[in-house]
Amino acid sequence: MSSSVIVEPVLNAPAVARAIRIHALQMTSNGGASHIGAIFSCADILATLYSRILRVDADEPDNINRDRFVLSKGHAAAGLYAVLAELGFFPLEKLMTHYQDGAELSGHVSHKIPGIEVSTGSLGHGLSIAAGMAYAGKLRAAEHRVFCVLSDGECDEGSTWEAAMFGAHHKLSNLVAIVDYNRIQGIAPISEVIELEPFADKWTAFGWEVREVNGHDHEALAGALARLPYVTGKPSCLIAHTTKGKGVSFMENTVLWHYRIPRGAEFLGALAELERQS
Repeated sequence: MSSSVIVEPVLNAPAVARAIRIHALQMTSNGGASHIGAIFSCADILATLYSRILRVDADEPDNINRDRFVLSKGHAAAGLYAVLAELGFFPLEKLMTHYQDGAELSGHVSHKIPGIEVSTGSLGHGLSIAAGMAYAGKLRAAEHRVFCVLSDGECDEGSTWEAAMFGAHHKLSNLVAIVDYNRIQGIAPISEVIELEPFADKWTAFGWEVREVNGHDHEALAGALARLPYVTGKPSCLIAHTTKGKGVSFMENTVLWHYRIPRGAEFLGALAELERQS
């Protein structure tokens, strides 16, 4: 296991985000998978993290100095697989095995893939895992950071707030939570399920330093994540305001595309929209 220092990458985040969306659309259509709306809402977050922020290396995926990343909203796995393939963690051709019988690229995040720290998919667990990683790093005086992307829906879960309390109590300055705040859960808008507002105030009350940003603005995301921690001695929370299904007009702001499979004319229409984008 190498102990060399890993520096932040510098890639074209908009181009990576577009590639994530196109790959994910093709993967879910080919494999008969769903969650494309949830993937599209966090595509710009993933692209910015892997293009501009995370200290990771495809040639040394287990480097001890790497930043750790946990995709707590594990149903958006196709988006994470896509960005890892784009960065060279495994061949792009493997993406088309997604959701096939016996494939390593399972429908929810699988730790069998290079560059992935932990399998996820049971919502509400990711922040707890990330907090544990951050605490372990603090005990070793390690320099790596731990980033966790959560869905807004899993912020209904008590385990998320237990992890938030743990992070604040142990002053985990090396822990960063990014909430994909698209305001639509699997079955309905969050306003109809469990309203989260005042959302930022909740994180602040739990002892985190909070910022809010447009989750589709790559420069705003990079700026908000370039200066961490926000306050020494506190974990950092970035609330990223996003649009479910972002990038395809007929998928945006609808519950339908949490579970619907993009096929036929809908697949072709979505692909055409994405290919026109710069």
